[in-house]
Amino acid sequence: MTSEEDAILRLHQAHTGMLDIKSDFDIEDRADLQKAYTPGVAVLSRMIAEKPELKDKFTVSGKLVALITDGTAVLGLGNVGPAAGLPVIEGKALLYKDLANINAIPLAVDQVSPKEIIKTIKNISLSFAGIHLEDIAAPRCFEIENALSEELEIPVYHDDQEGSAIVVLAGLINAAKVVGKKLTDLRVVINGVGASGLATARLLYAAGIKHLTLVDVHGVITSEDYRANDYQRVFAAKLGTPQNMENQNIHDAIKGQDAFIGLSTGNVINRHDVKQMNEQPIIFALANPHQEIAPEKAKEAGAAVIATGSSQYPNQVNNILAFPGLFKGLLASGLKKVDMNLQKAVAQALASVVAEPTAENIVPSVFDERVVPTVAKAVVDYASQSK
Repeated sequence: MTSEEDAILRLHQAHTGMLDIKSDFDIEDRADLQKAYTPGVAVLSRMIAEKPELKDKFTVSGKLVALITDGTAVLGLGNVGPAAGLPVIEGKALLYKDLANINAIPLAVDQVSPKEIIKTIKNISLSFAGIHLEDIAAPRCFEIENALSEELEIPVYHDDQEGSAIVVLAGLINAAKVVGKKLTDLRVVINGVGASGLATARLLYAAGIKHLTLVDVHGVITSEDYRANDYQRVFAAKLGTPQNMENQNIHDAIKGQDAFIGLSTGNVINRHDVKQMNEQPIIFALANPHQEIAPEKAKEAGAAVIATGSSQYPNQVNNILAFPGLFKGLLASGLKKVDMNLQKAVAQALASVVAEPTAENIVPSVFDERVVPTVAKAVVDYASQSK
């Protein structure tokens, strides 16, 4: 164990995690107790029994977000189980509070069947103003989010899907400006078509980028490739990916592309691949802890714009840029769905934070204080326009 790892363990152990619960009301005498608890709360209970929707105005359910994981796709660790997923969602709950003053509670769900997870979340949903799904593997994540979005009257958001897609689109909007190309003319190859990759492809398509090629572990995904899941094949059919591309690998598929978006694993492309792309290539090598190609190698090969998921390099494409402001806006506006048009609006707003993008500045810093209010305002504005 390194000294840095030891320091991390000691920090989390000293506080028994990173979160605490604090009250908004001090009970100092009998009168305070009667108002905050019994018999005072009976007034609320009788009223809510008649009008259940009032619970959101008079209880914490109106401002509390559930951060839920089953631990099947944790960071770069894979399926480590729900207990091991807790540190991630606890960290995100901390970010919600520190960056957007949103109350979020981490919940680990120890179940295997997507239907059981859906049922459990539905059964506890009355306690929350929104559901944030985290680190749930594909394709189960698609089934879970789709069902919950249809059946619940509160916003449901999967950060690995919508969060990743929003920030990638924001970065690509500004990267296109840097290289002097029209966003909708870009030819884009996406390597890694799990939760993040497929959601990103869907959002880019909705934003007008139609020249998309999806590549997973078996190669280019087509509508007839039954090694892929149903969700991947359906989208490949929408793209019209030719069947004769089915066995092409990323080294084949990257030729003649304007942008490479990696949401996969480390060291899958090389300098030669970058040189096979169109002029002024854009490289988003977002895998952690090791990028699909080291930024230094990509630059040597001629990449015009390079983004990673790491804070060690410029242009960190990180979901922190999306979810705190997004939920701040959702709670403020009462908007119930995180649909594709909302995602596009948020991506555009996020991109606008960088007024004059350059090769090393296409997305704002995660510490930029303008990010949360800008994203939140985009959500509120979208909600008002949708009424």
